[in-house]
Amino acid sequence: MLTQKQLDLLDFVNKRVQRDGVPPSFDEMKDALDLRSKSGIHRLITALEERGFIRRLAHRARALEIVKLPESLGGKPAGFIPTVIDGDRPAATPPAAQPVVSDGADWVPMVGKIAAGVPIEAIEDRSAQVSVPQAMLNGSGPHYALEVKGDSMIDAGINHGDVVVIRETSTADDGDIVVALVDDHEATLKRLRRHGAAIALEAANPAYETRVFPADQVKVQGRLVGLIRTY
Repeated sequence: MLTQKQLDLLDFVNKRVQRDGVPPSFDEMKDALDLRSKSGIHRLITALEERGFIRRLAHRARALEIVKLPESLGGKPAGFIPTVIDGDRPAATPPAAQPVVSDGADWVPMVGKIAAGVPIEAIEDRSAQVSVPQAMLNGSGPHYALEVKGDSMIDAGINHGDVVVIRETSTADDGDIVVALVDDHEATLKRLRRHGAAIALEAANPAYETRVFPADQVKVQGRLVGLIRTY
């Protein structure tokens, strides 16, 4: 599942390609999505490219190609077969929508990558599943997994390439490590601190500054409950 902004951009680009035979310009995409700058479009395009929905073509003007569409835009549903190796990450997803339980472990959605550094585009692409020990799935509500990208949480024991297990929730206590959604389209893994009407997203690496936002610009998407590391 993509964010609304990602869906809007993909839909806009697809319709323009169907109509004109070429993708829209970055300025046209920016105006269509009512963004303040083209940097937001670059982030959205990068996110769509990482998920395999578009492809950038080298040495061509307006070099975007639609590779596939999600079901919500008329694309075909995915049909993957699970492949799980103990201690490694799967490259596919079970056909059933419900979690699969096996040998004391549950399947949870592997929804993509999360920035432990500068926020990257929010990822919501349930294209894989990962096997997680049941003891790690504490509390009520659904869980999901994310691959960490970056090193801003290394002093909390979270390294680049680790898989974090997140319990889906919209609330968190001060000091919790959370998936925070900034301005509805950028996601990051940080420690949350409240300062009056503001929220600080605190790194666990002195090389990164704490970022402070008005409370209404930050939404908690989940709380860290576990970590999986592959050597």
